[in-house]
Amino acid sequence: MTITADPTTAGPAAASPAAAHFAPATGASAPSYAELAAKYRPIFEGIAAGAAEREANRELLHRQVGELAAAGFGAVRVPREFGGDGATAAQFFRLLVELAAAESNIAQALRSHVAFVEGRLYANDAEWLRKVGEGRILGNAWTETGPVAVGGVSTSIAPDGDGYRINGTKYYTTGSLYADWIQTGARDAAGRDIIAIVDADAAGVSISDDWDGFGQRLTASGTTVFDNVYVPASHLVVEAEQAPYTTGVYQLIHVATLAGITRRVVRDAAAAVRGRSRVFSHGNGVPPREDIQVQQIVGELSAKAFTAEAAVERVANLLQDAIELRAAGADPAAFEEAVHLVEFGSSQAQIVVTDLAQRASSSLFDALGASATKTELQLDRHWRNARVISSHNPVVYKSRIVGDWEINGTVPEFVWRSGTAAGS
Repeated sequence: MTITADPTTAGPAAASPAAAHFAPATGASAPSYAELAAKYRPIFEGIAAGAAEREANRELLHRQVGELAAAGFGAVRVPREFGGDGATAAQFFRLLVELAAAESNIAQALRSHVAFVEGRLYANDAEWLRKVGEGRILGNAWTETGPVAVGGVSTSIAPDGDGYRINGTKYYTTGSLYADWIQTGARDAAGRDIIAIVDADAAGVSISDDWDGFGQRLTASGTTVFDNVYVPASHLVVEAEQAPYTTGVYQLIHVATLAGITRRVVRDAAAAVRGRSRVFSHGNGVPPREDIQVQQIVGELSAKAFTAEAAVERVANLLQDAIELRAAGADPAAFEEAVHLVEFGSSQAQIVVTDLAQRASSSLFDALGASATKTELQLDRHWRNARVISSHNPVVYKSRIVGDWEINGTVPEFVWRSGTAAGS
């Protein structure tokens, strides 16, 4: 649903004429995974082929994201009647792991888009789902830096004729350089938070690729400035209609990306071992591919990747359970419990998969020689990327939150905010 009246004065808007209730994808109605893989796997393979070279040259992924959008990847979860594949949550996240194994930067760049689609599915928003079904991609501009308190928003929104004007600066605007629209948060004069969908090409929008982290370099995660940018009223989203499992979805995307990195580590390690002929005088005297110690390392890498993917599948199934419970009109308490399982499940998975991905992307080099550290191979990107992704929504806090839940049944606020602490 979109706001059709001034959000500073109106209550929840009535459903737009285009809105319609539709059944969520289930195992019975969704395409088979084999069908989805046949459609998207060739694109993934093409993307994977140039990953190391793009990393070395900091070559942004406009063409690759465009290919995925044209093929319909942004609409995998969108119902077929709106131009999508109608896949289940579990199917989509399995595909996302495959994409992340090909190019983890793209999986992260699409993070906000994926969460937006889940939110519009929850809101039965046929209007926006049709737009996504046409191949449009969304980026994000949520985070603010500088002297802003936790929960504070300095980006402003004010009425202007039939629409609104937004002013502000955002950082960590992942994927926005690849996007048709940018989701952003602003605060009106009355202190109310508004979610706006801004045309990326609108006058006054400036997006910079100034992310300088040592990993995930190609996510286009830099600074976006909104200088008196006009937004039509139909592009303001009702915050109350956001899916209650949204933060769980956001974290699951990170976990799926880490799982994909771990899968790629296994592939790269096995391929490198198969291609090696040099041995060490103090080794086992056989080609590396036959060396039982090298085989053990690669086997352990494989087990880590398997476990990471299993964790993603488990949380995705919890998400699908929550979606189907709501569609079936389940008791609110049962649905709330299902939402909690998604949130805590994504946190539990994060705790484990973070460690698996970082250890796998480091011990990869134990199976290889010093030649594997050559810059041209870019094998270090796996650890760098895993380490940077793991730094979002710090896992140490998730461990505490899960522990408090297990011991005391404490349910935290499911909104992540950052900023300066009181008194600092």
